[in-house]
Amino acid sequence: MHFINREKELKRIKTLKASGVSALLILYGRRRIGKTRLLQQIQSETDIFFTAVQNEKPLQIRSLAEVINKHIPGFTRVNYPDWESLFLSLNERLSQHITLIIDEFPYLVKNAPELPAVIQKLYDRRDHLRFHLFLCGSSQQMMHNLVIDSSAPLYGRADEIIKLSPLSVGALMTALKCSPIQAVEEYSVWGGIPRYWELRSQKSSLEEAVTFHILDPHGILHEEPFRLFLDDTRNTIQMSSLITLVAFGVQRLSEIASRLEKPATHLNRPLQRLIDLGYLKREIPFGSSPRNAKKTLYKVSDPFIHFYYRFVVPERSLLELGHHRKVYNEIVHPGFPNYCSLLWEDLCRQAIPELYTDKLYSPGSRLWGVSASRRKQYEVDIVSASSDQKEILVGEAKWSSNTNISRLVDELDEKLSHIQILKNKHVNKVLFLKTKPKMVYKDVTIFDASDVIKALR
Repeated sequence: MHFINREKELKRIKTLKASGVSALLILYGRRRIGKTRLLQQIQSETDIFFTAVQNEKPLQIRSLAEVINKHIPGFTRVNYPDWESLFLSLNERLSQHITLIIDEFPYLVKNAPELPAVIQKLYDRRDHLRFHLFLCGSSQQMMHNLVIDSSAPLYGRADEIIKLSPLSVGALMTALKCSPIQAVEEYSVWGGIPRYWELRSQKSSLEEAVTFHILDPHGILHEEPFRLFLDDTRNTIQMSSLITLVAFGVQRLSEIASRLEKPATHLNRPLQRLIDLGYLKREIPFGSSPRNAKKTLYKVSDPFIHFYYRFVVPERSLLELGHHRKVYNEIVHPGFPNYCSLLWEDLCRQAIPELYTDKLYSPGSRLWGVSASRRKQYEVDIVSASSDQKEILVGEAKWSSNTNISRLVDELDEKLSHIQILKNKHVNKVLFLKTKPKMVYKDVTIFDASDVIKALR
């Protein structure tokens, strides 16, 4: 699969590389998100690209020296006792300005805690340097602690800090050359991770790819979440337990704590870490204060992680016995439409600012609560306010091929009559459907999968 959709990041890195002063770049993000491929796009023949492995420090130093030796013959004739001597020797031997790219930088720091301080010392006197240094890593927590934390050795030294985020569903549609409806379904499994898209493209259907790569115990993604967690924590059991509960609807902090038989205060930090890593997110009702912990719900934010914990974790015993086809046919296939509808709602909320560019709507939120009469509970899929707070967009998102639209509009009107927060506001009613109906419905705007995907490109 060809390299796609990192134009903004590429432009920033190329601009940095073209600058006259030796620059320090920090690039990080979860495993398989495309960090290495991105750096390869800007690598020239004279640049040095080194991928670290988990070895002892002397072996790591020797490995980098051997890579440098291919560009500077004779570089390995000297035995370098530490990182500082290697970098200084490299600088002396360079006849032109180059870029030194170190991938999986955290592997080096694990066995050489002094390395960030060495780099700090180098870049405090960068006028004398003849190379850019681009540091890349999959351990998001460690990269954050090395650079972004105010007490970190490299804090304030980096010229660019780029955290790679997952790609959009629109990019996935382009990559897999599929329809908007198929893109939503594919994104529900693979999320925005380019390497997963590559694996998917090797198989002729979504069913075959899921069965081969995820459900089959020999599949390359069968243990993927645990490898991801190992990049950022030793306590993978706790991370996995929290995501398992949230994926199956245990979303309030008090309920999570009760299930794990732990005080709620002991879970704030690990939950926040999962949020920082992009695996979970907090959700509060539209119009509520983020500080209102009682109304806060936790949701799985990453599609692949959500799919895995929804369909793989509960069936691990059957999968280990080789029943992956049976699990797909009897568990995944019948449960997938309902699961996919959850992601569809999220995509619709994200798309609102681009669907209403002239009115400056914020991304949508859910709204739930009890009516003023205290007798009727309600829930609305999507609510968003315009920047001037004069207009409120209220909508429902349905992922079904046979939605009764008239009934859906009536149900939405019924909900609106109970919601006090919408009083004295101009309300725009919206429906998000798989495909647009042939009929036109008065006072209701209808978007379909094609509209949403286009907005999220």
